[in-house]
This record gives sequence, C-alpha cells and structure tokens, in this order.
Amino acid sequence: MKNRIVLLFCLVLMSSELFLAQAVNSDQRRKITIVMIGKSNTNPVFIAAYSGACIAAKELGARYKADIIIDWQTPKVEDVREQANAIERSSHTVIDGIAIACTDANYLTPVIDKAIDNGMPVLCFDSDAPKSKRFVYYGADDVEFGKILLQELAKELKGKGTIAVLAGNKNALNQQRRLQGVKDALKTYPNISLPTDNVYHNLEITERAVETFTRAQNNNPNIKGWVFIGSWALQQKNSIKWSPGEVKVVAGNAIPSELEYVKSGYVQSLVGVNCFQMGYKSVELLLEKILHNYSPTEKQMFAPLTPVSKENVEEWSLNWKKWLLKEAVNR
Repeated sequence: MKNRIVLLFCLVLMSSELFLAQAVNSDQRRKITIVMIGKSNTNPVFIAAYSGACIAAKELGARYKADIIIDWQTPKVEDVREQANAIERSSHTVIDGIAIACTDANYLTPVIDKAIDNGMPVLCFDSDAPKSKRFVYYGADDVEFGKILLQELAKELKGKGTIAVLAGNKNALNQQRRLQGVKDALKTYPNISLPTDNVYHNLEITERAVETFTRAQNNNPNIKGWVFIGSWALQQKNSIKWSPGEVKVVAGNAIPSELEYVKSGYVQSLVGVNCFQMGYKSVELLLEKILHNYSPTEKQMFAPLTPVSKENVEEWSLNWKKWLLKEAVNR
C-alpha cells in the first residue's frame, strides 16, 4: 500500500512538472497581432512597406519569442473613413498595436487618441498625425523631401524659369509639408517663379493626376519645369506627352514605374525613400512598445532620402526587385 502511495505521488509530481513546463513554454511564445493601415493598397510605397513589415515579423519573431501577425487593413484607394473604421474595429478585437499612414491627420487624430486611451499602442508611418497621442512617427522628413525636389529641379533649369507643382491630397500632412519644403527652397532661387495658380492638388489617383498636369501644361506652355511631389502621375506608361527633357520634371518616391521615366529621359531626378525599411522599422518600434513599453525619446524618426538620376537608377531599381520579390513571397 505504501509503495502504491509513493508511486501515485511521483506520478502526480511528474504531471505537475510537465504541466508547468508546458505553461512556461506557452508563455514564452506569445502571439502578437499588428494592424497595418497604409493609404492605398495599390500604391507600391505601401506594398513595399507591407513587405518590410512581414519580413520584420518573421525575423524579429525569433528574437522576441513571439508569433507575429501583420493584419493588412489598407483601403483599395485613399479613404480616410475606411482608415478610421479599421482603427475602431481593431479597438474591439484582439490586436496588440497599430501602424498607420494618415490620409488626413486632423480627421484621424481623435480616432487614434481614442484607441490609445483604450490601451492600444499606435505608431504613424509615411504620413504623421503629430497632434495625436501616437508614440512615434517613422518616415521621410517631408520638408527636407520638398527642398531636395526643388533643388534638383533648379539644377536642371540652371536657376531660372517658371515652374509648377503637382501636389497631393490637401489634407495629407506629408503632402502639405513637402509643398512647404518646395516653397522654402524656392526662396534661394530668385529667378525661378512658382505662381500661386501653378500649384495643382489632386486626390492621388493616377488618371486624375495625369489629366491635371497635362491640362495645366497645355494651358500654360511657359511652364519650364514640374515638381511632382508624389508618384501618382507616373504610375502608368506614356503619361508625359512632350519630348524627353523639353519640360524638366522631378518627382518623389522613386517607385519602379518612375524609374523607367528616368531611364528614358522624361524625368530628370527622383527622391527615393526606403519604403521597405519604413515597414520593417514600424514593426520593430511597435514590438518594443508592446513588449517593453519603450517609446523613443525622439517622437519623429526620419528615414534616409536618396536622390535618383540616370547615374544611379539601375542601382536603385535593384532595391525594388528585392522588396517586391519579398512582398510576392509574403503573399
């Protein structure tokens, strides 16, 4: 009888230890879900950012002993209400953090703040909502971005001529800041003129962007150069109807379709952002916040900007081949 009691005690002890070991192992491997909300799911900028986020989830999962899921909730076309709805849905489900590129900072700020007040960490990437309670922004320094665009165009025009700007959504803070950067840099070029009527906003849809700048150029043949603050007008072939170099063009983002315009001479210079790294870094920052409650001291962290011209266009195109290949694998 005594032997049976001892045996039973040993079995109970072994079972308890096994249960505790399983519990410890379970606790060590946490499941983390991050919602990622870009502006448009057809824009290569956000496709590459999503790719970077997915690679970060795989690589950093091992470091943090976690299974990381990237929940992609980006509208097909820019729609701030859809972005707001995605944030609100996330607040009512098992989500650990949100990364968002804000289409309209003013509209989204109270929505972001409400999510944060409910315990949800929120980070902004690509386009900020600085008056919100988001813990950090990661993306381009958009004022500097605009300055570089204007400086590149000024070089092409040899410091003189009338120019125009194809600007983006009036409500998007990154677009506002890039335009401000263009205007700030313009002050150092007294012989370059940007009439107020030569700033053309658009809803960042390719067909409308092409229609806008084509009509403007036809109506104002004295325009000698264009700053395309974003890539929208160059996301399809044969957008530019004049001969290569007849009217100088510089543009933002340096996505694959834009690179072809540089190679053919229709576009003289681009300003590139590492969109893949933007997604990767966003996940890394969110994981530090979720797991260690760590917020960077600097509330704005800037990604490097790279001017792209014929001299380095082939090198830059290799980046996109890697980024989009990884995106295809992740899909």
